[in-house]
Amino acid sequence: MNGTVQRDGDGDGDGDGDGDSGSDGADGNRQDRVADTFRRLFGAAPDGVWAAPGRVNLIGEHTDYNDGFALPIALPQTTLVAARGRTDGRLRLHSAQGDGRITDLAVAGLAPGAVTGWAAYPAGVVWALAEAGHPVGGADLHFDSTVPTGAGLSSSAALECAVAVAYDELYGLRLPGPELARTAQRAENGFAGVPCGIMDQMASVCCTAGAALHLDARTPEDHRQVPFDLRGQGLRLLVIDTRVTHDLGDGAYAALRAGCERAAALLGLTALRDLSAGELRRALDALPAELVPLVRHVVTENDRVTEAVARLREGNAAALGPILTHGHASLRDDYRVSCPETDLAVAAAVDAGALGARMTGGGFGGSVIALVQAGRESAVGGAVTAAFGAAGHRLPRILTVTPAAGARRLGTR
Repeated sequence: MNGTVQRDGDGDGDGDGDGDSGSDGADGNRQDRVADTFRRLFGAAPDGVWAAPGRVNLIGEHTDYNDGFALPIALPQTTLVAARGRTDGRLRLHSAQGDGRITDLAVAGLAPGAVTGWAAYPAGVVWALAEAGHPVGGADLHFDSTVPTGAGLSSSAALECAVAVAYDELYGLRLPGPELARTAQRAENGFAGVPCGIMDQMASVCCTAGAALHLDARTPEDHRQVPFDLRGQGLRLLVIDTRVTHDLGDGAYAALRAGCERAAALLGLTALRDLSAGELRRALDALPAELVPLVRHVVTENDRVTEAVARLREGNAAALGPILTHGHASLRDDYRVSCPETDLAVAAAVDAGALGARMTGGGFGGSVIALVQAGRESAVGGAVTAAFGAAGHRLPRILTVTPAAGARRLGTR
């Protein structure tokens, strides 16, 4: 299975980065800038500024649309939105990362296919809220994001969830977190045309600082917070952005999901989540050859999530290392969503002493996470950078991240 992969040309590579660019302190400084820009663009102060983070998934990839389990954390990197409600039914959108233009839409005219590009994600959230019968109108929205795009870190979910939490307050909806996440997922599925599961949006809305989110995609309301004390256990988590951008709307992702749904139907299951490891061998014997690796990945990946949660609850985060590496092998060999750059990043990180590493996100590029002992960040990051240089790849961007808070309104300044 091949996805659309865009490899940036040769160029300069960023060195090790600080993952705090989206932390609460930095968000406060950005809050002022975003509010000031909003005033300049729209001629009045915003009603508030809200933040929603990107995410990395520790383990549990391509399981959410199979009603399975996942274990994401929220990133310090966030999308901020300054927002002000309107009474005339107009939705005006502007992004600091855009082309400088304001996109002006009629809320009543929002429909799938009517909006393209980045604006489809925030517009889709307003559409999804209205479709669900919520009394929402227009707004002026200005965005500023530090979540890297195309890196498999859920920049689209951060954009959607920032709008969801802002609209929840602007229009007094008082929706619970999982319902906001479902709304954002509906926007991505039904409006932007990406058939994602709910994991990205749940992570962006419902994660808490210092913890990983144990998600059961079948019943996201029953999610649990699992302590993930990296610093207290002498560990660091690196995010290695390979600079290979991916497009989950190109058909490859949808084909994987369709394959899983076909396998579940052939096995008489509601979803592959209902197939246990003990039943796996017999089930594989009953399936067409092309579906066997997909099913094997989903079932074993669900088990890896369960094992990872157990190790974290024991206070043994270092034990995640082999789980990550085994998960990458499954994504590479069974699900076939890796690429040479992500494989190289994993191999170089592990060879340099990382406890474990794997690609994170939908695949076909994006980012790799590596769990390392404190003090080994530069050695591991340097080894990955050197390997990329030797292979002729554009040098990666490397961030050190900690589990951060989910979507929220920023305090008054």
